[in-house]
Amino acid sequence: MSNLEKLIRYILLNYPNLQELSKPRLVKLIYMIDWRYTIETGNQYTDINWIYNHYGPYVNDVIELMKQKDNIFKVDTYPNPFGGGFTDKFTLIDKTKVELDKELRNIADKFINYTYNLIWSDFINLVYSSYPIKVSLKYSSLNLVELAKEFKKHHNN
Repeated sequence: MSNLEKLIRYILLNYPNLQELSKPRLVKLIYMIDWRYTIETGNQYTDINWIYNHYGPYVNDVIELMKQKDNIFKVDTYPNPFGGGFTDKFTLIDKTKVELDKELRNIADKFINYTYNLIWSDFINLVYSSYPIKVSLKYSSLNLVELAKEFKKHHNN
């Protein structure tokens, strides 16, 4: 099982209200966890090559993995009630507990607990306030390991 799959499974097992967990929120939550883990350990937890696209950090890796593992995850697509196309909702079919290392579990729990009840604008403001987004150009690749080194250098002085 890949680290990304473990993290997705952990989030879906522990997210307080899955009905509110949209595709953009899930992907950005994984980004925030991956970023914090990289700051604390010097290594990225997932193997995602994060891209700063038009709406912040985003990649298709998360949803693609979930669709490939259709015996574990169910992805349902619905018309977006707020307009603008479609949205995905997620179900974890295989609810087997996932063991994460203590450091990652603590980071994931903090981000889940802090963000799950934030309205979208507050959540996205948190994402946009992250160092990689503040210092990178749109449409660039976010090298979290190098950005974490820069971040630590600037914030330890």
